This record gives sequence, structure tokens and C-alpha cells, in this order.
Amino acid sequence: MFKNLIKPLLALVLMLPALALAADPGTVAEQAGNPSDVLWQAIQQGEVGRTTSSVDHHGQLINTVDERLLPARSDYLAPALALALFGMIGVFILFILVNGPSKLHDGFSGKMVYRWSKADVAIHWLGAIPCLLLILTGLVLLAGRLIIEPLMGPEALASLGAIAKPVHDYMAIPFLLGWLLMSVKWAKNQIPAKYDIAWFMVVGGYINFGPFKGKHPDAGFANAGEKVWFWCFVLFGAVIAVSGVILLFPEYVNPSRSLSLLALIAHGAAAIIITAFSVVHIFMATVLSEGGMECMVSGYCDENWAIQHHNVWYDEIKADGTLKYKE
Repeated sequence: MFKNLIKPLLALVLMLPALALAADPGTVAEQAGNPSDVLWQAIQQGEVGRTTSSVDHHGQLINTVDERLLPARSDYLAPALALALFGMIGVFILFILVNGPSKLHDGFSGKMVYRWSKADVAIHWLGAIPCLLLILTGLVLLAGRLIIEPLMGPEALASLGAIAKPVHDYMAIPFLLGWLLMSVKWAKNQIPAKYDIAWFMVVGGYINFGPFKGKHPDAGFANAGEKVWFWCFVLFGAVIAVSGVILLFPEYVNPSRSLSLLALIAHGAAAIIITAFSVVHIFMATVLSEGGMECMVSGYCDENWAIQHHNVWYDEIKADGTLKYKE
């Protein structure tokens, strides 16, 4: 009887070390070398495999060089975009509280001077409305985790993101069209002139205190500030346009992973500049400049507004007989 038990007991004793190792798979992996750890280390070191793809880095499972760009988007671009929008709004609110708006010294004349055609007004709003929507939706997509999720939670951010993404994509097309038409049609009135330097020296005459008070620098059809805004819009709008096409239509552009990530970074960086200048432009045209908004509503401006803010242009149209009043 005992002889019959010896063999099973001996087999059990011999199996105990194996059972202990099976209970701790980490020990086996440490002794034999965990294949997944070895594979992951090889991937991180740039191990190349085989694939049917022909794009850049097609043989690498993970492109560690491109991955370095992603923290720049979340760590730098996201807070910078939020600062460009809310920071500039805060600065202008403070400025209005201290300085007040720029009033027409001679008041409204009641006579409206032709300044923009109906086509120009339409082009302006074709670019302006999508631009505002792109800024707001871009803020959700780029900086939502930074400013929305802490306040409203991840569910609210997910819901806003689901709305923001298609709106951002669809608004890109009218923005591109508006940007192109503005760039081509308005460039002739945005050429720098000598008197633009004097305009900057007195901050455009918008300061209501100190040595700048009451100053009315010369300005043509566009003043120096508007010219800076225009050329920034043209330049950085081009960056947004090109990078946006790459991101929006990858099936036609067929970009590499490196180009896609560079487009993503360039898109966000240019958007920060456009956002900051857009806030300045909106405040200057509405709150800060009395009578300024009327130009892009009806295409006409008050005669005293034209004389005070764009005297060189007013004198030119008066001299050559193209001055036209609203009937």
C-alpha cells in the first residue's frame, strides 16, 4: 500500500517549484526574459519591421521623433490660445474702463459717406463669422481639457467636442473663401505709408489722457493698425489655410505622419496669433471707435468719422470727385 503512494507523493514534490513559478508569472518572465518587454524596448529604440505602406517611417511601429511634438500642443499651444482670447479680452475691458471709448470730437454730422461696397461688406462677414466660430470651436478642441473639463466635467467636454468638431470642419470652407477674397481684393489699400509711423507714435489717437489726448494722426483708407492686422491675417491665415487643408483632406493630400503633426502644430500656433488680433480688431471697430461699426453694416461711415480717423483718404476722394453721400 505504502509503495503505491510513494510515486504520486514524489511527483507532487517535484511539481511544487513549477506550481510556485506558475503562480508568479513575473518570476518566469524575469528568469526567461519577458517577450513583451523585449519587443517594447526594441520598438522604442526604433526597430524596423516590414509593411506594405510607403509613407515616411513606414517600417517603424511608433515614430518617437514625431511624438515629441504632441506635448508642445497640450503644454504650450492650449494655454496660449486660451490666453490669447481671454487675456486680450481682459486687457481691452481694463483699457476701456480706464481710457473710455474714442469719441467723435465734432459729434456725428448726419451725413454718411460711401466707404465699402455691398460686395466688400459681404466678403467681410463671409470671413468674420466663420473666423469667430473657428476660434470658439478651436478653443474647445485644443484647450477644452485645460479650461472646460475642470469647470464642467469630462461629460460636458465630450458633448461640446462632439459639436465643435463638425462645426470647425464645415466653417473652414467659408473662412478659406473669405480669406482668399479679402487678401486679393483689399491688398491695394493696405500698402504702408510714411505717415503710418506717426500713427503708431500717438497710438492712433485713441488715448484720452496725457500727451496723446486729442491727437489725430494722418491715415489713408486703412490706418496703420488696420494694415498690421490685414497683413497678419493674410500671412497667418495662409498658414491656417494650408495646414487646415492637410488636416481636413488627408485622403487627397496623403501627408506623412511627420507632416500631419507639423501641420497640427502650425495650425494651432497661427490660430493663436489670429485670435489675439481678432480680439483687438473687434474692440477697435466696435467699443473703442465711436461710429466705426457702421462701416461694416451699411458700407457707409459718418463724414466726421472719416475726417477724424481717415483724413488722407477723405481728402483724396473729395479732391478727385469720388466723394459720394448716402441718399
